[in-house]
Amino acid sequence: MSQKERPVFYKQEVNKTIWEVPERYQKLSPVGSGAYGTVCSAYDTVTDMNVAVKKLSRPFQSIIHAKRTYRELRLLKHMKHENVIGLLDVFTPATHLKYFTDLYLVTHLMGADVNNIVKCQRLTDDHVQFLIYQILRGLKYIHSADIIHRDLKPSNLAVNEDCELKILDFGLARHTDDEMTGYVATRWYRAPEIMLNWMHYNMTVDIWSVGCIMAELLTGRPLFPGTDHINQLQQIMRLTGTPPVTLINRMPSHEVRRTHSCFLYMERGVGHGLLLCSWPLTFCIDESSFSAFTCL
Repeated sequence: MSQKERPVFYKQEVNKTIWEVPERYQKLSPVGSGAYGTVCSAYDTVTDMNVAVKKLSRPFQSIIHAKRTYRELRLLKHMKHENVIGLLDVFTPATHLKYFTDLYLVTHLMGADVNNIVKCQRLTDDHVQFLIYQILRGLKYIHSADIIHRDLKPSNLAVNEDCELKILDFGLARHTDDEMTGYVATRWYRAPEIMLNWMHYNMTVDIWSVGCIMAELLTGRPLFPGTDHINQLQQIMRLTGTPPVTLINRMPSHEVRRTHSCFLYMERGVGHGLLLCSWPLTFCIDESSFSAFTCL
């Protein structure tokens, strides 16, 4: 973009932070914030619609921050699916590379996230089915590009008043060919293989997160609210049980068998009934039956 085409920016204080955005985005109002950025709603005078403007927090403070920023920008640019958030605009007020410290992303504005909804109301089975269906649709699209989201959780699932859902936040997403790391998804929704074998995992870690989210939608509380890594694994084993001795004895690794013998055997927990009760939710999905849903 040439200097002549550069839009006019204006400054506004939002929650004691200075935002500098193009004049086309008016009526900035804070929506939420997290470790990696703050989001405001705004009115786009060019398209005549309300949008979400995300100001990334210290996007280039370190190599880790810069990689996260690059991943999110690159993936959002190419994601085009009704259940995945899309990138409408990206801008920086900087006029020179040495002043390039702030980055803003513009996306569709959604009314709330699944975390807000779970806290405010108890969902019907039909609502849960529709939400999980949309998550899986979006996830199928993401996985078709060999991308692992790695941070699926209720606060990263945006929902509007018609119960339409979009998957957010690709700052931790990785291509399946990349070298993996263990400290990714929020602990409560983290698959055990990430904690135990962090160099070798695949798209199934996202499916585990979906299962944890579905249980939370059904019960209104987190399935595995671990206080640390060890407690997280203990809570998982209390529900799923430890592997039977017959399975362990078939494993070729002597180290695995010896390590397993050091732990107490755990029966499958009574909470396993939750999984059986939710089984009907996986059948008979008909999109036409969801047309009249509202969530907010």
